[in-house]
Amino acid sequence: MLSLVAKPKSLIGLAIVLAILLIVAFAPLLAPYDPTRSSLTFLAPPDAQHWMGTDDLGRDTFSRLLYGGRSSLIVGIGAAIIATLIGVPVGLAAGYVGGKFDLLASQLIDLFIALPGLVLGLIITAMVGPTLVNLVLVLGFVSWPRMARLTRGQALAIRESVFVEAARAVGAGPAWIIHAHIWPNTARIVAAQFALTVAYSIFTSASLSFLGLGVPPPTPDWGAMVRVGFDYLAINPSMSLGPSAAVALTVFGFYIVGTSIE
Repeated sequence: MLSLVAKPKSLIGLAIVLAILLIVAFAPLLAPYDPTRSSLTFLAPPDAQHWMGTDDLGRDTFSRLLYGGRSSLIVGIGAAIIATLIGVPVGLAAGYVGGKFDLLASQLIDLFIALPGLVLGLIITAMVGPTLVNLVLVLGFVSWPRMARLTRGQALAIRESVFVEAARAVGAGPAWIIHAHIWPNTARIVAAQFALTVAYSIFTSASLSFLGLGVPPPTPDWGAMVRVGFDYLAINPSMSLGPSAAVALTVFGFYIVGTSIE
């Protein structure tokens, strides 16, 4: 059974994740301005009207910060779902079936893991084009091998258990054993890796956006905001520091949740 140990670390992680999810969900109510609407107030410092100032096009930085979490969370959670849908079945089958299938699957997993995720994501995104859907698909494709390797390792250990041997003895088939015994005892580690994959995907998508291969404008995106604000640090540091802190806090929250699942 999945559980989060009731200790300060896990509670902090849950609080951060829930707070960010709520802020992003209610961004239309919390944002004081339209995040894509320009004005004549360019690069204004923080004041009573614009809490974090405005960007180079006169758009309210605070409003864009609130809305920018939407694309980041969609990419992070979407990529984690894809990685799970691909990696878990491959890992369960390889770990339980073994033999040539396990050898082939292990070599494929090791091949993908040997390639740097950010570089591979950068190459594929440059080829297919930087859109929100493509980012989700690319990062899910980059992340599935780690999910598969982790699931395979768990399945290898569980398939030698006494209750699995008993199931085989009474005539249970591989599909039933995987569904009834292997998967329930693997779900905990998969849930932990899911949260870590969300954190990894959010950080990687922000890195790709910083390099100009993220969600296309004018859609607010934390990574793109960091890149734009980087050129104006001396004028309005909050343009870059705000989204940078948002990325760091979100990644930290999901990481804490992932490492706290027991």
